[in-house]
Amino acid sequence: MIRLREATVSEVVAAHYARIDEVNPTINALVVPTLDRAMEEACKADGALARGDEVGPLHGVPFTVKDALAVAGEPFSGGTLGRKNVVADADATVVTRMRAAGAILLGKTNVPEGCLALETDNFVYGRTNNPYGLSRTPGGSSGGESALIACGGSPIGIGSDAGGSIRQPAHCCGIAGLKPTAGRVPRTGHWPAFTGMTDSFNVVGPLSRRVEDLALVFPLLVGPNESDPHIASVALSAPTDIDVSGQRVAWFTDNGVMASDTETAAAVKSAVDALRDAGCEVTEDRPPGIERSFETLFSVWRADAGCGIRALLKSAGTERVHPLTAGFQRKQGDEPISAAELAVLLAGLDELRSEMWRWMQSYDAIVSPVNARPAVLHGTSVEPEVFPVNSYVYPYNLSGWPAVSVRGGTSPEDLPIGVQIGARPWREDVALALATVVERASGGYQPPTL
Repeated sequence: MIRLREATVSEVVAAHYARIDEVNPTINALVVPTLDRAMEEACKADGALARGDEVGPLHGVPFTVKDALAVAGEPFSGGTLGRKNVVADADATVVTRMRAAGAILLGKTNVPEGCLALETDNFVYGRTNNPYGLSRTPGGSSGGESALIACGGSPIGIGSDAGGSIRQPAHCCGIAGLKPTAGRVPRTGHWPAFTGMTDSFNVVGPLSRRVEDLALVFPLLVGPNESDPHIASVALSAPTDIDVSGQRVAWFTDNGVMASDTETAAAVKSAVDALRDAGCEVTEDRPPGIERSFETLFSVWRADAGCGIRALLKSAGTERVHPLTAGFQRKQGDEPISAAELAVLLAGLDELRSEMWRWMQSYDAIVSPVNARPAVLHGTSVEPEVFPVNSYVYPYNLSGWPAVSVRGGTSPEDLPIGVQIGARPWREDVALALATVVERASGGYQPPTL
């Protein structure tokens, strides 16, 4: 619309802020608005178009980022009280790259404290609600992003994913989210910083209402920068270049940790039917050892019995931790494991990765639930009977492989149900192409009544 002069950039940005004014008092998703700067940039963007200047691929398109990513001159709490008055001195790399493409930042969205929960609540900004059911969580840790995008308050968001934090909120809020291959997108400017033995679990990636927008934004984010030592320069292919016919697809609805509920299983099977109709070779199968991925990944997180989390919050100056953070800390245990035990654990992690990779030689993609059930009630995500709901996302953090969440169905409570499509490393194009087929068959994103 902007390029065709059907709307000015100023009108587009103003329309999104008007929508935010309508919904944000109810969902509490946008916590750091950047209205003045956004409107100033919108006027400049309109001027550039009027002059016929060369413009970027996202010229004038609004976007938001979660409050775990730095935006120069703006609050940067990461959801913890000790950082309530921290102001970022530079943009995160992904923010810089979005701006270089012409996108205009609307603001920052809510996260759980330190991105350490599967739902979005903290003592700095409070709780974010799911627009499809206010008693339900929008997920975490990119819950603010997903809720705002689902409501039409933002067309594009940038989130991060250490244990499903892009895909699980996308599932909860009925939008699309891409966890890229580990090593694709720089994490510079993210708090907490991604370092140490869990570094390979952590990625940054896009969220949007439609898969086509993931495919548009993703190439703008990739490639090495000057700071993140783990990012590789690997060629990208477009999902539109993928011949879906003949793609070998494995699928399952029970990961051996927690079986998906009836409606979630039905959504996955419908997605598989759509892929079969598109010419894919589909086989009911799952990676060997996948039932161990939940315990293996979590064992690495808790190897230090929460010492790292306590040190992180102490260094931030946080003395009062949120109950969700405390609940996660309790899951860390009381005693760190020994160096010898850690060596065995990490060897087991690599062994499981090898098992999965050998199995993957027979397939191009995997279709499964994102979560075992739709969005859960606020405050329940750390409960023992609920925590494993998220176990379907962990194999892709463990392996580093890419995965897409796309809406594939609706629960009896009118909550969205996401379908997860994983692919081989560096083959985001395959995952996005197959997700497009599923989205087309299911109808994909459906607006909330809010």
